[in-house]
Amino acid sequence: MELFQKGFPPLIGLDISATSVKLLELSLTGGRYRVESYAVAPIPENAIKDKNISDIKAVGGAIERAVRRAGTRTKQAAVAVAGSAVISKIVTMPANLSDAELEDQIKLEADQYIPFPLNEVYIDFQVLGPNEQDPATVNVLLAACRSETVEERVAALEVAGLVPRIVDVEAYAMETMFSLLGQQLSDNGVGKTVAVVDVGASMTTLTVSHDFKVIFTRDQMFGGKQLTEEIMRRYGLSYEEAGMAKRQGGLPDNYESEVLMPFKESLAQQVSRALQYFFSSGQHSSVDHLILAGGCAALPSIDEMVEDKLGIPTSIANPFANMSLASRIKADVLNSDAPALVIACGLAMRRFDKQ
Repeated sequence: MELFQKGFPPLIGLDISATSVKLLELSLTGGRYRVESYAVAPIPENAIKDKNISDIKAVGGAIERAVRRAGTRTKQAAVAVAGSAVISKIVTMPANLSDAELEDQIKLEADQYIPFPLNEVYIDFQVLGPNEQDPATVNVLLAACRSETVEERVAALEVAGLVPRIVDVEAYAMETMFSLLGQQLSDNGVGKTVAVVDVGASMTTLTVSHDFKVIFTRDQMFGGKQLTEEIMRRYGLSYEEAGMAKRQGGLPDNYESEVLMPFKESLAQQVSRALQYFFSSGQHSSVDHLILAGGCAALPSIDEMVEDKLGIPTSIANPFANMSLASRIKADVLNSDAPALVIACGLAMRRFDKQ
């Protein structure tokens, strides 16, 4: 299984997160993307722990339900592993090597960079381009992931009758999708430093790009599950009931002031903290724009609160803003799910990678 494998025909992007499977299929005509199918299906609680699949059958069942809901006939899929599960390093190699020679050389030298036995990892690489300091060499991105992490995802797809064709890394899937978000920024995002904060159920991931290239990524423990659990505690609901009430409403009048507002303030604080880690890395002391993604980005006026507290122009991720939609896609439903579909979108776009 290759982490940077390219060039396959009809392909669905599948983002497997802690609480749901997000499926997306795109086509491309005349330079414009079109959403052909999409679906979101919940994953049973505790089937995924710390971004690792603990119940392959349950996750496979959720994928199967997503495929049915989407109505797609495509069987080939792209999935991603978390950046925290991948060791990546930029190495230099002689520029005159063929692809086969480069692969052999990397296999010979990989044990210098990978702190695991090589028979326990999948390794892949991608040539980034000439090395500026030494034109006789090229920069090569080397990526390695524990075999079991990849094989869990492969097994879950196979339970659902799908064929795994690409195993990507979440940060690189996000990078693939950055061009779409850039279209919504001044100068189309060219030359800009953009931070995407993806607030999931239990994990918040900061991905910073400069001129559409990822330069920083970091996970921290915080997510929408904390809001769900507070709703459970405050109103005596089950986990499923609390999750449904959070999405559909119907909670008591004091919910917004006593539960939702404190959570939104905590979220803004977590975003600020994540950015401080980035600034402390010394690469940049500011970002030009902040984009909120993940399920929590759908919270009312969360972009306004974050912008007010951090002083950074902030918007909600919507990679579909300039796409056309197949007739069976409901625009209002897709738009409401859009912030949670950024990784699925990046994976679906891998279909159009050049050979």
